[in-house]
Amino acid sequence: MPDLLLEIGCEEIPARFLADALPELERRASALFAQAQLAAARVQTLGTPRRLALCVHGLAARQPDVDETLVGPPVNAGAKAAEAFAKKYRLDRSAIQEQDTDKGRRLVARRQVRGQETAKLLPELVAGLIRDLPWPKSMRWGDHPETFVRPVHWLVALFDGEVVPIEFAGVRAGRASRGHRFLAGQPFDASSIEGWRSELRKRHVIVDPVERRQLIEAELLRIERETRLKVRPDPALLEEVTNLVEYPVGVSGSFDERFLEVPEPVIVSALRSHQRYFAMTTPAGKLAHQFVTIAGTVVKDPAVVAHGNERVLRARLSDARFFFDEDRKLRLSEWAQKLEGIVWIKQLGTMRQKVERVFDYARVLATMLGVESAKVGLAAQLAKADLPTHMVGEFPELQGTIGSAYARLEGIDPEVADAIAEHYRPRGADDRPAEGPVGAVLAIADRLDSLVGIFKAGLAPTGSADPYGARRAALGILATLLAHNWHVSLGNQCERVAVLFGAPDGVPAVLEFLRGRLRGLFADEFPADVVDAVLAADSDDPVDARARVRALSVLRPRADFEPLGVAIKRVGNILKGGAPGAALDPALLREPAEKALFEAAGAIRRRVEPHLAAHQYDDALRELATFKAPVDTFFDQVFVMDKDAQIRDNRLALLASINQLFLRVADFRQLNLG
Repeated sequence: MPDLLLEIGCEEIPARFLADALPELERRASALFAQAQLAAARVQTLGTPRRLALCVHGLAARQPDVDETLVGPPVNAGAKAAEAFAKKYRLDRSAIQEQDTDKGRRLVARRQVRGQETAKLLPELVAGLIRDLPWPKSMRWGDHPETFVRPVHWLVALFDGEVVPIEFAGVRAGRASRGHRFLAGQPFDASSIEGWRSELRKRHVIVDPVERRQLIEAELLRIERETRLKVRPDPALLEEVTNLVEYPVGVSGSFDERFLEVPEPVIVSALRSHQRYFAMTTPAGKLAHQFVTIAGTVVKDPAVVAHGNERVLRARLSDARFFFDEDRKLRLSEWAQKLEGIVWIKQLGTMRQKVERVFDYARVLATMLGVESAKVGLAAQLAKADLPTHMVGEFPELQGTIGSAYARLEGIDPEVADAIAEHYRPRGADDRPAEGPVGAVLAIADRLDSLVGIFKAGLAPTGSADPYGARRAALGILATLLAHNWHVSLGNQCERVAVLFGAPDGVPAVLEFLRGRLRGLFADEFPADVVDAVLAADSDDPVDARARVRALSVLRPRADFEPLGVAIKRVGNILKGGAPGAALDPALLREPAEKALFEAAGAIRRRVEPHLAAHQYDDALRELATFKAPVDTFFDQVFVMDKDAQIRDNRLALLASINQLFLRVADFRQLNLG
């Protein structure tokens, strides 16, 4: 089967854009060919900063023929309707038959639709792929209306070795590709996917990101052997550098050892964030005064390249050393006083005011969770103190980290120093929550203050827009609570924080927002209907909710669970019209089955209550499962909706008491049961 090669050559694509574009292009192409009924053996995307490529191996030469059934108007619609049906689909009248369908007796015809040749479909499909590929930022150039991440300079589009006739932004597709910008800039003709890759390699372009990453890792290992040092592991930087170069070559350099007096995170940040250099460590694990840079071209004289990089780095580290010396003239507590001049959110005041609220609330939360409140209070006072420092002004990604380093240099309690850095965790989806209890309490308090404040100010996220990081704050709160297995009432805590803002309004909206994030966390690991059932019953305590989700997820697949679930779901459905009109009166129970259910309910409740109180939901559900037999007998032998209102309400009250017990675990009506 033939192959399709599409290469979009352009000016340098930012590394973070390229990393997202490659899988997105593959996803869209796969979906597009599937929708067009064009089978492919393999869809692969490749790319470098100067090119995006789609390689479709074994693409079908044509669409399959399809037998199509056309359903027309009702038989009794008349002759004109039948003629219109035949005309619309160009059918011979003899091909139309009468047939019973799920919409009644209708006119039906069958025809064979011949599949089109792939070569005829590709121009529109490929042009649409290029045009519709999304980018965080796009641009126009010249007088062309089309937009792309960077100006397009060449297009290669080949199917079965022949050019696919497409045009984008004034560039017509052909077979001429280009090698490395500086080492092999002349065009060359591509004829196939493998031939194109081979020719690019000869011209110093490694087009496969996986292969490029492997080459970078090999270069790092080579330099480790030469220097007898270790490259500091940095997967994120490795990913970024992979998408910055077409032909990786490693070069080692060094900087003045005196700069090592600056806190290690500052040096590492200057290396990786500003220069994209890899830091190195000694065999003992200490930061070394050497680094590795990955050049994107053949290096004739590594010493010259190293010298240039060293000169740039020296300026960065000199600035860092100056900022460090200036910052150390004040203690952290003195820097904290300067927070009065930093606006947090215009509607909510300064960062100093935020710190005061967090200080008040964090100590209360610490006492509740059994964490030393004095340490939490000190950490809260100093947590944002590094924001006004010169170092954070120059290296904003180090907020918290610098404060923690300065705290250690001042001799502040190590737990407090750790908390200053840890309270920013998790910084993202792949980061872990704060590990120390002091940092974890502070992380929750800081984020809950942010979340309640954002909603109070009317700045809640809308659609995909979340400028104040409300979603990140909510996920951080939940992840930290779950990581430390802390049982708290989100409702109570939100109300405490809201009071500190002067008005406890907006709490329900915050709780619903947290519930939505909690559902997302659980749904990644557990069945969606189980998650919905548990959270519909109660989502106030995330750790308790997780225990209920886990227990119900274990029980849910068992063969004997579904009949129980159906029975309890029936109980809930009967009660959905509202609560019974009166409290349960045992004296009004007349039928043996309802009396037996009442007695069983009392016995089961006594056994299950200790398990519920201890959050032992596996044991609780095993006890609740014994309800099945008396509930089934009740429904078989008792008519709930008796014409006597007193009897009816009493039976509803009995069912409500049972339903309330199950609601301590989940709302079974939300489960997908037979």
